[in-house]
Amino acid sequence: MTAVAASILVIACGAIAREVIAITQANRWSHVDVTCLPAELHNRPEKIPGAVQAKIRGLRARYDNIFVAYADCGTGGLLDKVLQEEGVERIAGAHCYEFYAGSAAFAEMAEQELGTFYLTDFLLRHFDRLVIRGLGIDRHPQLLQEYFGNYRKLVYLAQAPKPEAYAQAQAAADRLGLRCEIKLTGYGELASSLGQAQQAFSRPPAAGHTQVIQWQN
Repeated sequence: MTAVAASILVIACGAIAREVIAITQANRWSHVDVTCLPAELHNRPEKIPGAVQAKIRGLRARYDNIFVAYADCGTGGLLDKVLQEEGVERIAGAHCYEFYAGSAAFAEMAEQELGTFYLTDFLLRHFDRLVIRGLGIDRHPQLLQEYFGNYRKLVYLAQAPKPEAYAQAQAAADRLGLRCEIKLTGYGELASSLGQAQQAFSRPPAAGHTQVIQWQN
């Protein structure tokens, strides 16, 4: 009997869509499909568990296995409650900063300076929209001090930075009145978590499987 692919669906946060897709493509996981929820859900983390659960239930019949590329992401354990109910695993950690930097390295950074504002490649690309305009600082400059008065530095956790990214990170730090620090993390524990899930779920992929990617970023 010919081996059949164990099809895998990764349900990812839109803020890490590029990175998840890059990892699957680099590894030629043709039996792994990716669907993403809007990154803006991070503004309303209480909605993340329900949105993830709806994706799981809506797509479960089409896949042998499902893996969730979210950390807790501010849900206060509610995402884990949903995933336990659905029998689905997720990436370990509290947020993407932790799994990009690595759990131990992030804990060390947090201990060294609690007043740290973190950027990823996604947040750097959308800094003006999500931070300056999103927080209303462009319209009400006094909010800058209210939001960032207790911060001391900005740390850019870089996954696959473009040449101009470091200057953009410095400009973002200057805009917020913070000192800038840059750490090249690559994909960190995101890559290893996806690799472990793929290895645990997979059988040799069958020819002719078509990968369907839905990317909301």
